[in-house]
Parts: sequence; C-alpha cells; structure tokens
Amino acid sequence: MVLSAWELTEKTEMCSDLTERVLLYLDGHERVDTLHLAVLFRVDHQKVIGAVKSLQAVGDLVSVEQMVHKEWKLTDEGRKVAENGSHEAIVYKAVPLQGILLSDLTNNVPDLKIGFSKAMSYGWIKVTKQGKDSLVTRKVESITDVVQEHLRDILTDNSSQVDDEHKQVYCKRKLLQELTIRSYQLTKGKDFTISVEKAQSDLTVEMVASGSWREEKFKPYNLDALGAPLNCGHLHPLLRLRAEFRQIFLEMGFTEMPTNNYIENSFWNFDALFQPQQHPARDAHDTFFISNPQISSHFPPEYLQKVKQVHSKGGYGSQGYGCDWKIEEAQKNLLRTHTTAVSARMLYLLAKEGFKPSKYFSIDRVFRNETLDATHLAEFHQVEGVIADYSLTLGDLIGTLYEFFNKLGITKLQFKPAYNPYTEPSMEVFCYHAGLGKWIEVGNSGIFRPEMLLPMGLPEDVNVIAWGLSLERPTMIKYGLNNIRDLVGAKIDLQMVHNSPLCRLEKNGTLGTDVIQMLEQRWTSILSQLQALHTELQELQISSDKLPGPSDKNIEFVILSDPNHPPYSVIILLKVLTGRYKIEILSHVHSSISLVPSELQSFLNGLLNSSSGSRCIKVTLIWKKVGKDPLLIQCPMNNGTIAGEVNISRYLNRLLEQRPNPVLVYESKGEFYAGQVDMWLDSIYKSVTHGSKDMHLDIMPSISAVLVKQDWLIHSVSIADICFWSSLKQNPCLINFNSNLKKWFEKCQHIWFT
Repeated sequence: MVLSAWELTEKTEMCSDLTERVLLYLDGHERVDTLHLAVLFRVDHQKVIGAVKSLQAVGDLVSVEQMVHKEWKLTDEGRKVAENGSHEAIVYKAVPLQGILLSDLTNNVPDLKIGFSKAMSYGWIKVTKQGKDSLVTRKVESITDVVQEHLRDILTDNSSQVDDEHKQVYCKRKLLQELTIRSYQLTKGKDFTISVEKAQSDLTVEMVASGSWREEKFKPYNLDALGAPLNCGHLHPLLRLRAEFRQIFLEMGFTEMPTNNYIENSFWNFDALFQPQQHPARDAHDTFFISNPQISSHFPPEYLQKVKQVHSKGGYGSQGYGCDWKIEEAQKNLLRTHTTAVSARMLYLLAKEGFKPSKYFSIDRVFRNETLDATHLAEFHQVEGVIADYSLTLGDLIGTLYEFFNKLGITKLQFKPAYNPYTEPSMEVFCYHAGLGKWIEVGNSGIFRPEMLLPMGLPEDVNVIAWGLSLERPTMIKYGLNNIRDLVGAKIDLQMVHNSPLCRLEKNGTLGTDVIQMLEQRWTSILSQLQALHTELQELQISSDKLPGPSDKNIEFVILSDPNHPPYSVIILLKVLTGRYKIEILSHVHSSISLVPSELQSFLNGLLNSSSGSRCIKVTLIWKKVGKDPLLIQCPMNNGTIAGEVNISRYLNRLLEQRPNPVLVYESKGEFYAGQVDMWLDSIYKSVTHGSKDMHLDIMPSISAVLVKQDWLIHSVSIADICFWSSLKQNPCLINFNSNLKKWFEKCQHIWFT
C-alpha cells in the first residue's frame, strides 16, 4: 500500500524510534538524503547519521552512499558588509564633495585602516597634504559597491553569480568561508523492512538460565571503537623546557657532562674554583652540609698542593688570598651548590688527557640554603655551559648567550657587571619578565680566572668562558607564571601540568640488561623509602592523637555570598553544625542586591531555633555580588580569608570534627580518605562549578557511573557529595544529564533541604 505524503509524514511523527522513522520514510521513496531527513524530522543531522549507522549494523536494510558538496557561507563580518556596505564604500561615502581632513575622517569612520587602503587602490579617493594634516577628497563622482552585491548574491543562495576568484579574495578578507557538507544518500537494501528486530547488547543471567540466548540476535562487537581515554601521567613543564635546553645545546655542538652525584666535597665545589675558605657562601647559612659521611679523603695529591699554594701564597701572577688554607675545610661533604664543580672536574680531566677545544653542558639539580620567595627555591635546576678554547673573550660569551636565549624565544636580555671568586670579568644575566613587569636574574657568567685553570695544567693561552643559568625562571617566563612556587612545590596546579605541551621522548630502542637492572634497583630503593615514610606517618598519627583538644573559645566569621550563586553546601553544613554548636546567624543584604531567594532565607531562619551546644559559632551572612566563589572572612580580620565554596566546606567540616562523634568525617578518617575527598572537591570546583560545557561533558559521565554503583561518591556521605549536590542545584541543566543523576539529586534534596 502506498501512503500519501501527508499520511507518511503523520505516521513517521508517531514513531518514537528515529531508525523506524527513517525506514518508514524510505519505504515511500526511492532515494532520500540524510540532510533532508534532518530538516523533515526537526532533529540534528548527527542524530540521523547515528540512526543510519545503527541500521547498517543490523544488516543489509539500507544501502548508503556518502555525498560531499561545498557550500559558501558569510561570516559575521560578511553579513555586516552585505547589510551596510563594504569598508571601502563606507570610507568613500564618508568623504563629502568638498573633502575632509584625514584626522576628522579617522574620528568619523571606525575601522578606517581596512577600507582606506582599498578605496585608495581602487582610485576612489585621493590625499593631498594640507599643513600638518592631510585632505581627503573624491576622485570619482560615483561608485558601485561590487563587494556588497556579491555578498548579497551569496546570502540569497545565488553564489553561482560570483566567480571563484572573487570568492577567494573575500575568504582572505574574512568575509566568506567555504563549508564542506557531508551527507548520505539512502536507498533500500535487499533485506529492507520497516520493522527492525532490536538486537541485544548484553548477555544476561536470565538468558543463559532459560536458554533464550539461542534465539536472540546480538549486536556484533565493534573492535575498531576507541576505548575510554586513560588517565595517564603528564610531563612537568620543567621537563619540557629541560628537553628544549638540552636540544639547543646539542644543536650548538656541546657535549653533556655527567652530573649524577648530588653530594660533592668542598674541594671541588669551592677550593678548585679559587673560592676562599672564608667566603660567606661556605657558611652553613648558605650551604647544606652532609653529616654522614661528613668528609672525603681522596684527592689528586699534586693538584691539591697547587690549589693550596695558589690560595695561601699565590702564583701564576696572583697574590692569592694570603690565608692559612686548611685541608679539613676542603674535605667537608655537602649538597653541591652549583654544577660548576662538575665543570672543574671535566676541565681537570681535559688538561690531563691533552687539551683540545671543547664545549660542555649540564642540566641538573643544585641546593642552596635560601629563603623561599616568588623567585627563589632551596632546590632548583642549574643549566651549566662551558667553552674552552684559545683566546676567547667576553664578546664570545655575550654572543653565545644571545644565541642560546634567542633559540628559546627570549630576546630581552641585559648583562650587568658582577663579582665571582672564580671568574674575571663576571656578568649577571637578566631577562625581562612581562608578568612581574621587571627584570629578573636568570644566571651568572664570566671567564674563569688563571688561578683556577693553570693549577689544572691547562695551557696559558687557553681561556674558558662559562655560565650557570636557572631552569625554573625561564620556565616561569615561557609559561607566564609570576611565582616560582606555582611551578614547584605544594602550590602547583596539576591541571597546568596536564595542559602543558608534551616533551618529545628520545627513541633509543629496547632497554639493555644493565639499564633494566638499574631500574629494578631504583624501584626497590623507592619502595623502601615509601615504607619508611609510612612508618613515620603512623608515628606522627599516634603522637597527634595525644595532643590536647580544641579550646572552647567561641568562633566568629563573616560569609560574603552572591544570591545568584548561593552556596547551598555551606548552608547545609551550618545546619549539621547546629547539632554540635550553638549557631547565631545574622543576615544582611548589600545595597547592590535587590532580592534574596526566599527558599534560602526560610531555611536559614529554621537554623536559629535548632542549634545546641555550649560552644558558639557567630555567623554574619552578607548577600553581595561576589561571583561564583563565596568568601569566608575569619574574625579578627588578620586571620585571613577563605575563598570558594569547597574550601569553606572544608573549614566547616574541620569545625565539626572538633566535636565528639562527628556526623561527617574528613581528615579524622586518615590521609587516604581525606585525599579521596579532596580529589572529588577539586574536580567539582574546576570541572563543574567553574567548568565549560566541554568540561561538563567530560566529568559528568564519570560521576554518574560512580553513583550508579554506590550511593555516594566515596561509599559513605561526605562534603564531596554535598558540594556536588550544591553545584547541580546552581546549574539545573546538569540535573537532567541522565535519570540516575536526577534520582540521586532528588534524594539529596529530600535529605538535606526539605
């Protein structure tokens, strides 16, 4: 029976399954395009394609042929031109018959630069000098705005009226874009039918028990489908920049020095570099000394005597320091303060093996007992470069540093005179940091003194230029960081590490047996260190349990909250605290706020009559436009501010844990449980509260999958659940992500907010 077009449309609209609607429509037509079906069914084209893919998986119901065609579409700027005229036509029309000064024309016409040059090149206008200004006049009586006409033709689907050459010009001017439209032509297959038997996707226990699986039809496995992306590790920005530094050195012909020993003795770290034993850098306030083993005893005896001689009595044209040089000072072990100690060892070996011009570099950790601030760390990476050759000068050093940093993309350099015990002349190297708005020191450089080189046995006409550069500070410049502690340490943002570009790994083939053994030994060492740390944590836990409990002093704080983003989790936690504390709440509305949600206000009023306990919490809640992140200001004011809903929830949960038998546990359940809670809180804050739509699509399936298997995010209810519920309540569109999530939200709403 052949249905009429009206009957066919009515019947397809009655079908709930899109695949059935496609088959029913195809039953009355020989050929149909998926784009036409998308318009007819009023659904997204991708959904129609998905339905077609499902039909292909069932069998030979439909024959599919991919179609590709080009389409021209105006950009937003192109639509403005089609409506108001081209930039050059607007400039021409703004020039009166008597002419206009260029300064006045600039004020009258926005985006003058775009249209002015075009109008000049077309010969529509001319410019003559008139005093300090210029006079713009018309050269032709009238013009035809071809650009506007062409764009109007394209807008009305008459793009064939415009030749391809003009279209390409408009594309370059960002007025037009070419779209590639892909669709599918559908025809009936040899097994075509309008009713589709639904294939089973899972084999159930009931099917096996009853034997019905023999009669069922199952979907085939798609072995080409991508699996869930792995939550794998990401390289730190320091590693990426380290690889760039290393690659640049290798491209410049340098050889890498072995720097695998962090512990060095004072002889190679200081004395071999002609640094006096009374220098303040050798004090415990600047250097980390080793207690076990405390000293070293193996030194080249002849070289040791030469170093002692040049320190105490001079030589090689130097007066020396005239001090009593002591072997006991040179024997002290320490964490190396610079990798220049390695450079000294390499230069000594170079002299012993017969000198030849050489370039060395190293990138490794050094340690200094420094006060931590925005640009200093106690443990950091030093980039060391050394060039030994005949007749080198300071100009060679400056040129090398300019070339090196230019390869990194850092062009703003300054060099300032400095003093180093082992280089003369010496220079400090500064780079401009746009974020801090100032010049910051990134390294030190100079030419090694003869008192250092000649005792090693190097020829007298050999000069050595050297420099030590920080790795962390150039990384700050490259990644736009203002505080070095955001790059290394407890404040580091793991999302920043996740988003940073990956390093290209070297491909050295398979690992040798010796490398595998070394890795196994390192792994064993790491495991033993972790076991020792675990034991220390247990001891600290036992000792912390013996600490006296919190005082009964009253607590007072102010919460600034935006009624457009109400912190429901904070309100719920205040409700929980009423069972342990006496809660006093004062609510104020800032003059910038016109309305506070009545639901919240009535809920807060209910807290006033339900509190108990001897210890009092005084809360002043001020409704004010502060954005998504509420602020908790502790009293007195100098105690600091807590920003963000999840952080305030952490603080309130800690207050709850100070009382016996807390309803919600957090840190009192151990560091592992607290770490799980923190992980969820951070994910909720970044991906739900402050996340984009794409981030919502990334995290919501994983959260929903967890809540299908268990009632709460971490088996038992925690502040992570309360904060997630609060985020959903503030973003109602996320509640309907799926039915399971909606049921979970309604359950929480009933428990906490009714």
